[in-house]
Amino acid sequence: MDTRPKVSSLLSRMANYTNLTQGAKEHEEAENITEGKKKPTKTMLTAISMSAIATNGVVPAGGSYFMISRALGPEFGGAVGLCFYLGTTFAAAMYILGAIEIFLVYIVPRAAIFRSDDALKESAAMLNNMRVYGTAFLVLMVLVVFIGVRYVNKFASLFLACVIVSILAIYAGAIKSSFAPPHFPVCMLGNRTLSSRHIDVCSKTKESNNMTVPSKLWGFFCNSSQFFNVTCDEYFVHNNVTSIQGIPGLASGIITENLWGNYLPKGEIIEKPSAKSSDVLGSLNHEYVLVDITTSFTLLVGIFFPSVTGIMAGSNRSGDLKDAQKSIPIGTILAILTTSFVYLSNVVLFGACIEGVVLRDKFGDAVKGNLVVGTLSWPSPWVIVIGSFFSTCGAGLQSLTGAPRLLQAIAKDNIIPFLRVFGHSKANGEPTWALLLTAAIAELGILIASLDLVAPILSMFFLMCYLFVNLACALQTLLRTPNWRPRFRYYHWALSFMGMSICLALMFISSWYYAIVAMVIAGMIYKYIEYQGAEKEWGDGIRGLSLSAARFALLRLEEGPPHTKNWRPQLLVLLKLDEDLHVKHPRLLTFASQLKAGKGLTIVGSVIVGNFLENYGEALAAEQTIKHLMEAEKVKGFCQLVVAAKLREGISHLIQSCGLGGMKHNTVVMGWPNGWRQSEDARAWKTFIGTVRVTTAAHLALLVAKNISFFPSNVEQFSEGNIDVWWIVHDGGMLMLLPFLLKQHKVWRKCSIRIFTVAQLEDNSIQMKKDLATFLYHLRIEAEVEVVEMHDSDISAYTYERTLMMEQRSQMLRHMRLSKTERDREAQLVKDRNSMLRLTSIGSDEDEETETYQEKVHMTWTKDKYMASRGQKAKSMEGFQDLLNMRPDQSNVRRMHTAVKLNEVIVNKSHEAKLVLLNMPGPPRNPEGDENYMEFLEVLTEGLERVLLVRGGGSEVITIYS
Repeated sequence: MDTRPKVSSLLSRMANYTNLTQGAKEHEEAENITEGKKKPTKTMLTAISMSAIATNGVVPAGGSYFMISRALGPEFGGAVGLCFYLGTTFAAAMYILGAIEIFLVYIVPRAAIFRSDDALKESAAMLNNMRVYGTAFLVLMVLVVFIGVRYVNKFASLFLACVIVSILAIYAGAIKSSFAPPHFPVCMLGNRTLSSRHIDVCSKTKESNNMTVPSKLWGFFCNSSQFFNVTCDEYFVHNNVTSIQGIPGLASGIITENLWGNYLPKGEIIEKPSAKSSDVLGSLNHEYVLVDITTSFTLLVGIFFPSVTGIMAGSNRSGDLKDAQKSIPIGTILAILTTSFVYLSNVVLFGACIEGVVLRDKFGDAVKGNLVVGTLSWPSPWVIVIGSFFSTCGAGLQSLTGAPRLLQAIAKDNIIPFLRVFGHSKANGEPTWALLLTAAIAELGILIASLDLVAPILSMFFLMCYLFVNLACALQTLLRTPNWRPRFRYYHWALSFMGMSICLALMFISSWYYAIVAMVIAGMIYKYIEYQGAEKEWGDGIRGLSLSAARFALLRLEEGPPHTKNWRPQLLVLLKLDEDLHVKHPRLLTFASQLKAGKGLTIVGSVIVGNFLENYGEALAAEQTIKHLMEAEKVKGFCQLVVAAKLREGISHLIQSCGLGGMKHNTVVMGWPNGWRQSEDARAWKTFIGTVRVTTAAHLALLVAKNISFFPSNVEQFSEGNIDVWWIVHDGGMLMLLPFLLKQHKVWRKCSIRIFTVAQLEDNSIQMKKDLATFLYHLRIEAEVEVVEMHDSDISAYTYERTLMMEQRSQMLRHMRLSKTERDREAQLVKDRNSMLRLTSIGSDEDEETETYQEKVHMTWTKDKYMASRGQKAKSMEGFQDLLNMRPDQSNVRRMHTAVKLNEVIVNKSHEAKLVLLNMPGPPRNPEGDENYMEFLEVLTEGLERVLLVRGGGSEVITIYS
């Protein structure tokens, strides 16, 4: 029965979809929230990118995290989401600290618990007060959020009203200052600003009982309170004390003086450039108003930036909105436009109405601690004080509301296992555990107590989030994925890249070391999620980018075969399955992982005998079994299963069709058919020989592991031992390359390489050893070299192969003695395409002289040398014809004689070796000789614990040139 839903019911469910948390009925009242109404962003670019992402489908709870993770994948989403969560949580601490500062400095100064008469310890006492009151405020706000979001929304309306009234009061006060500026005197000594906290009058003297007496200011700059016999500060003596208007008003023209920046180092006296002053230095008196922190543009950006991070206020609560796709773009963009106008207009008004020395006086020392903006506003300074207090309280509540929901969304996605507990919520949907963690982290920020230390941390986390929102939008746009259909049309990838670049620049402009710390934190989270294996498929842009990059790379690989310098074994590992679909020889995968060390292509293939329609389920089960084994053995690659009527056909299909384009295997790895002599069924060893023939026909290299069960596991490590290479015929360099690759793995790293080569009696063994050592030196391979002398008849089976034989190998070694100039010249000559490297039959019953292999190989042979080698080859072929004229039994005796003699020599030299590599001759073309071929290889490798038979693919795989 077809259980698929009807179109009508499907459309009904989609039309009635809600992203509200189940049971959160009270959240339905949240649609009247104006997102981001308190804070604007630095720029419209991120808002445009976010609007495009938000309108490209339903946005459930999680807001920015959901957008980034679904666009860039769980690793990026989790890393940036957690950083943004930390930023939002620390923002709550910053807003609470701001509220406490307003409360203790301007509303109820007497409420301070810690006090100090020492000016140096006064700031420390203030920080302790902020810690105590900040903790109390945090507990109160957490209780409000815990009760429910609807109460936060009700408070939000009150806070918004206070903010609007405060803004209007500033505009009204600025207009009033143009014709009736407020009385706001600032005491100056020359052009230096004086603190008004400890002076009685702004004068050197004062009238008392009809007498002129020194003022308190006189006592601060002179060593006596008398007029006579005193020593005063030189600058105090030569300059007059004057009083200027701190708020001269909109019509004063003070904006021309405040137009340009004037950044000062810490401890510098705040001066008015246009005031008259004598050119004397004087001493640094503590009654001057000093700069409390070294200022710069980058520092001020870092401190100011958190006040404009409200762009995500609405997106963080996307799960509480009925239509996030509609509310987020409209609310965010309108909020940015409104608050940008407010901020910029206020900057202009302050510069046009207020003296520069007052604007630089952070703590209001020059104006007896009065709030400057409050004095400017109309009708009362209390409007600004109360408005600022409630504004910071509201911002703190919004952060404590949004941060737990963000953490809950991350926890519910289960990409970070230890956060799973924070995904739970109350019956009404409130994230209780996430709220408690948020409160604990916010408390850390409150204990820091300094706004100037907290603000740069926030800037980094927020900027990183904005950066990735822009990246997500740009990536989706450039990839042109079919699902990228945002309703918001006013976006472009160039704008997103510009926003991303600005975010990155601001991170390092604000504080380069904080930026590095934030990136390291995000990187650690990314690697942790990647290590845990976040098995999430969200159709993210990174996966789309990977597909595009893979397509581009595959097309590039199709342009031509790889050069010898880039050649590495791309493996097709052929596994055999038992009746229960378990891998018979898992150590074959272990060996492949040791050989590859995670580099290059590895395809693990197997064949299930049967009918595809009937055995499809078994194929899937077997594929999962192999994948789990690959994961256990740390083999990074692909699994390919084939269902075929015959095993040999399936293997042939695998060898022919595995891979894609230029990413195809060039080497086949398989195991030796153990116990083939005792087996009543000859199909096993016949399948083996058939595979060797198919591999040879496909011009692929072949590695056959004999006694694979004795090969080491990945946890075993040889502390000593040898890897012995028996270089009997040249196979393109495979025998040289394989031990080098194995030594890259920890299992084989401490083993030494020994290379044995066989010389005939007429060869100069001493010279051959020198030549081989020189050859290995140019190959940059460290190995011990040994030449073994054998009679020509003992290796006749090898010498009659159509391959690069002893004479040709000797020519290669002699070639190494040429000068560098000659080698460079010869390297540029035409390479012969007729491969002399192909290992063919050792017992063929027919002449293969006419068969040529047209694959291009990278060698350093001249035409003269090639013709010389052809001459040597012709001599060998004469002997080969003599061999063909023998009776079959004589030919078999000759082959077995070769196997026995070689085996004696190999066992004598390499019986204690950890691994023996030797050439694998090709199978006979006539199938009647197959069993003799198997006997030949069996005798050849008898008495050796671990053997790797190697057959080259017909091309050079190693080169002496850089």
